[in-house]
Amino acid sequence: MIPPRIRRRRATDLDGCVAALAEVHRVDGYPMNWPADPHRWLCEPRPARAWVAVAPDAAIVGHVAVHRLSEPARPTAEVARLFVAPAARGLALGDALLARARQWANERATDLVLEVAERDSAAVALYERTGWRCTGTRTAPWTAPDGGPVPLREFTVRAPSAPAED
Repeated sequence: MIPPRIRRRRATDLDGCVAALAEVHRVDGYPMNWPADPHRWLCEPRPARAWVAVAPDAAIVGHVAVHRLSEPARPTAEVARLFVAPAARGLALGDALLARARQWANERATDLVLEVAERDSAAVALYERTGWRCTGTRTAPWTAPDGGPVPLREFTVRAPSAPAED
């Protein structure tokens, strides 16, 4: 079997991304609250970069985006909108998508952060297995579909320092 390939997301990929996201939501409940406009949700806040995993039949089977954050002292970006279609699980696409985001960040000496619902044990395990460090917990500013609070775990991975300039 030919594995899916990772490439930059194009505007023409959004319908395929939404189709994969809908299947992820149906199976896993991610995102926890289905967005009113999933195309827009995938593009907000405006990502610095986004990548997709594309199957040999051209179907979008995974997605990840990074968004630059302006507040921290060190250059930092947030990993967001990471998902892998259920039919493509077991191919290490989550690892590959995270590795692509990390490569982008390392090339820019940019730290990465992310947050994940504590209930999403598979995602938590992925982040821990791939070298992310849990830095804390907090309650999401949004609620679960039942109106209850959503505990989040915050993770980070630091980029190598930028080389010294002469």
